[in-house]
Amino acid sequence: MAERVLVNIVGQIIGWLGSAAAQEFGSIWDVGDELQDLNNTLSTITALLLDAEDQQLHSHRVRNWLERLEDVVYHVDDLLDEFSTDQALQQHNVMHRNRSVTKVRTFFSASNQLVSRRKMALKVKKLRKTLDKIAVDRRDFHLEALPHEIGSKHSSSYRDTHSSVLEENVIGREADKMAIIKLVLDTKSGIEENVSVIPIIGIGGIGKTALAQLIFNDQRLEDHFDLKIWVWVSADFDVKLLVEKIITSGTYICPKDLEMEQLRRRLQGKINKKRYLLVLDDVWNEELEKWESLRDLLVKDAKECRILVTTRSEKVAKLVGTVEPYHLEILDEDKSWSLFKKMAFGQEQEPADCKTMEIGKKIVKKCGGIPLAIRGIGGMLHFKNPETEWSPFVQKELLEISQTGNLDNMVLQTLRLSYGHLPSYLKHCFAYCSLFPKGHRINVEMLIHLWMAQGFIKSLDPSEDFEDIGRECFMELLWRCFFQEVERDDVLGNIKTCKMHDLMHDLAIIMAGKKCALVGSNRGAIQKESRHLSFHFHLDSFNKIPTSWTQAKRIRSILLPSQSFRAIDEVFAKSFCEAITSNFKFLRMLGLKKSGIKIVPESVGELKHLRYLDLSVNWDLQTLPNSITKLFNLQTLKLNHCRLKELPRDIKKLVNLRHLEIRENRLTRMPSGLCQLSKLRTLSQFVLSEENNCSAEQELNELGGLNNLRGLLEIKNLRHGMESKGANFKDKHHLHSLHLHWGVLGVGGGAPGNVDHGLTLEGLRSIPNLRELKLEHYKGVEFPSWIPFSFTNLVKLEFRDCVNCQHLPLLNEFPYLRTLKLENMPSLEYIVSNHDLSITLTMSSLRNLELYYLPNLKGWWRDVVIGEDDSFVTPAPSQLAVEKLHTVFPVFPCLSSLRIFNCPKLISMPLYPHIEELVLENTSWKPFQTTIANVEMTQVPTTKTVEASSSSSYTVSTSSTLSKLRTLFLGGNENIQALPTHLKTLASLRELHISHCPKLKYLSSTFHHLALLETLKIRNCAELDITNDEEILWKLFRSLRSLSFNKLPKLVALPEGLQHVTTLHHLEISHCNDLRSIPEWIQNFSSLATLEIWECPKLTSLPTAIQKLSSLETLIIYDCPILLQRCQRGGEDWPKITRIPVVDLC
Repeated sequence: MAERVLVNIVGQIIGWLGSAAAQEFGSIWDVGDELQDLNNTLSTITALLLDAEDQQLHSHRVRNWLERLEDVVYHVDDLLDEFSTDQALQQHNVMHRNRSVTKVRTFFSASNQLVSRRKMALKVKKLRKTLDKIAVDRRDFHLEALPHEIGSKHSSSYRDTHSSVLEENVIGREADKMAIIKLVLDTKSGIEENVSVIPIIGIGGIGKTALAQLIFNDQRLEDHFDLKIWVWVSADFDVKLLVEKIITSGTYICPKDLEMEQLRRRLQGKINKKRYLLVLDDVWNEELEKWESLRDLLVKDAKECRILVTTRSEKVAKLVGTVEPYHLEILDEDKSWSLFKKMAFGQEQEPADCKTMEIGKKIVKKCGGIPLAIRGIGGMLHFKNPETEWSPFVQKELLEISQTGNLDNMVLQTLRLSYGHLPSYLKHCFAYCSLFPKGHRINVEMLIHLWMAQGFIKSLDPSEDFEDIGRECFMELLWRCFFQEVERDDVLGNIKTCKMHDLMHDLAIIMAGKKCALVGSNRGAIQKESRHLSFHFHLDSFNKIPTSWTQAKRIRSILLPSQSFRAIDEVFAKSFCEAITSNFKFLRMLGLKKSGIKIVPESVGELKHLRYLDLSVNWDLQTLPNSITKLFNLQTLKLNHCRLKELPRDIKKLVNLRHLEIRENRLTRMPSGLCQLSKLRTLSQFVLSEENNCSAEQELNELGGLNNLRGLLEIKNLRHGMESKGANFKDKHHLHSLHLHWGVLGVGGGAPGNVDHGLTLEGLRSIPNLRELKLEHYKGVEFPSWIPFSFTNLVKLEFRDCVNCQHLPLLNEFPYLRTLKLENMPSLEYIVSNHDLSITLTMSSLRNLELYYLPNLKGWWRDVVIGEDDSFVTPAPSQLAVEKLHTVFPVFPCLSSLRIFNCPKLISMPLYPHIEELVLENTSWKPFQTTIANVEMTQVPTTKTVEASSSSSYTVSTSSTLSKLRTLFLGGNENIQALPTHLKTLASLRELHISHCPKLKYLSSTFHHLALLETLKIRNCAELDITNDEEILWKLFRSLRSLSFNKLPKLVALPEGLQHVTTLHHLEISHCNDLRSIPEWIQNFSSLATLEIWECPKLTSLPTAIQKLSSLETLIIYDCPILLQRCQRGGEDWPKITRIPVVDLC
């Protein structure tokens, strides 16, 4: 890489050359003297490397020297890696007395050595001579020997205060935020055709994006606008691509392969008659024609449009703005100092030492008030001693930053300083990230495995895991602000993904130099110096592989980060894969995810240097060649989402394998010998054979020695009553997620008392760090009583298909439980076996609750009294219980998502006042009505007395409302005739589904209070007649985009009031047997993009006005006999639909 960070590689080579293994190999190949000379030369050079790395920042000659050195060092590394691999393979086979030992002995036989020895000696001699010449040339640069880093692991570890940077706190921009929000909400200034464009201009790293994010998420704008859209633009101002991004925003559905006219219609459907805010982040386009093309599309039919543009260019700001650009200024001295303190000291308190404060303020002054520079320098100094290391930094390196000229360049200079102070191993790690596209969300675990594959992660302590060291490396780079915008998983809270700031990505590209080639859609030539390739386009645009690409023989990485789910030509996919495996023999990493391959060539087994192989998401891949087991160095093998029926039989030979990902395949059993993979850290799935004559316990014992497993382990086809102690779970301290599936055909599948069902679970007693547990097809009546006390750290718990279960574990013993899911448990009647409300109140962490197919579940507590009118009465707790609970009605204080399907007898459960998503399907609505009623009574923060029965009452204490509820599904209620009047309180509702309510006759007169509703679906309501329901004030649905009427037999015509809902984008009418016509006023639906008509037999014609629906892109008509005949080519309605792009008639 351009920053010749060779200390680690050279150190590794020297370490190997001085080992007994090298001496043995030198003797075998008769190259012992050459290897010793090579060692001496490298030892001479390595002492000068750190000084050379410093000087090359300012000297092209030193940089060229380092490039020459690095090239030959990589050659040496490849050669020695081949040496060590062959030797390790020989030793392994001898140790295991494998039949392949014969082949190895043949390879090392005297006759073979006579041929190979001379070639090997010539290779080593040639490399040594080249190194000697480079070593002589070093004298021209007067390099000094500097003390180098010992090992590859940093000496100082990051502190436990990363939450501040992870929260992306923005310091010093409060006034800027208020000023821009005022401009956004201004309805008078700078308005042109209901559109105002507000440019935010500033240099890179000054915080434009962070400020725009603050504004975008402000509650005032949330309340004001019907729609908010965020689009990252960058240098490629492709109008079509930008329209696709705008349409896709918030939907995750990418409108691929559409013509511009089709996209225009979809865009109009999205923004028609709406107030919307659009942020165009990082705009570079200075061509007026392109901007006007996009602006014209954004202006049409919008009720009110505000566009916030962030840019570094004055020309762009003047080009797009309808108001004066808002110039984002540098931070003043005080705010800069506050930010620096946060980064350098981990807090905003003043340092106790006056000298440290004085030096710190000098550094802040040099950063010029630029937040990214302050963060970078502050994060770097966080790891240095203020008393001994800050002053030399100020006196030497900081003085070299020029504060004249282009400020963007100054920021890069500052960031380059931060980079220069990274340890060598972190420089490698950071520069390698240039392979990802700008703006790409990087999977952190994958990134660490890629670093490992390239040899960037090393340790002198054999007890340390490379993965843990890699995580520390990532955290250190994150703390130093080389990464940002992190996302965390929902089980452990670990950082799952991250991004790089644009300037950081630019820096990574500069530092990577020629060694990392980013191949764009122009398919430019790859230089022979390239070591790592990243293809930033989709392979389906290829016709053939350019011959120039095969000239770079020393490629170590091939990455395909831009592939999507498009189909790829099978012939090309095969030729592409074969070209890689036959031409790039020195690969350490090969990523063929989503490459469309069906067959992996046998030649993959010849990639003896390979450490990382990703074949995931190739759905037609059913088998792997056994030659893949020749990849002795392989550390990571990813096979998720393929259709593999079996793994290679000799997979046990992959003794260096650390990560085997095999979820979502069709495996029927595991190959024998997995227990030999002692280095395995990830085994996402373990499948026991379904054959009854196999010993499941013996197969499970394969897990016994794999005590380094971490993360998720899923075991399928367990037997009822089998022991699991042989799997040795008690020593698997790093497992955090365990999914257990008992086989449907296994022993003990009959009566619940036939076997000891808890016997299998007995082996799980001591997994102290388990955070997620899923049990499926467990046949016991109850779970072992020790479960809650052995898994006190669980955050996610799921029981599925446990058909005999009548009693759940004590849920109050899981204090950190955030997600609970119960599915298909027909014997379960109560969640809690008594009415001790304290058990519920202790579930204060629960956020997600899912109850599916629990036909006999009656209530959360056992004691529920059914009244004469079939209403439920929750028994009042005893006086002692009331005193104990401080008179608080049971509430889920943090529950945000509740899904209940097919629980028809469930009539009591705790209140859920902070719910955001609620799905009730074929279950009683009474708990929902109770929650609404009780919350309505407590709109003010005072206590209320609630009647719990005819003879008792107790106090409710809550000041919450259902103001957070956005999504509501109500279905499967056979008795209800009208919707609850409480619906009027759900003013924030965006999506409403009503289904399978056969006696429902009326939609509530309060229905029109749902003014923010965007989606309404009504299905299978036999008695509902909305044709003449004048109480529904359709015109008040100003945001409705999607409307569906399904199986409404009394629907004769569309409601007249519906013509006022001009925002509709999608209309579906299906199985409405009495519907006779579609009105001419359908022409009012100017944004309608999709019209679907299914099984409406009495519908005889389409309205003439359908021709006026200029946005209509898709018309679907199924099983409407009369209408279908008229719509055929030559039919009476054919002229009405000829201009519609997609017409599907069946």
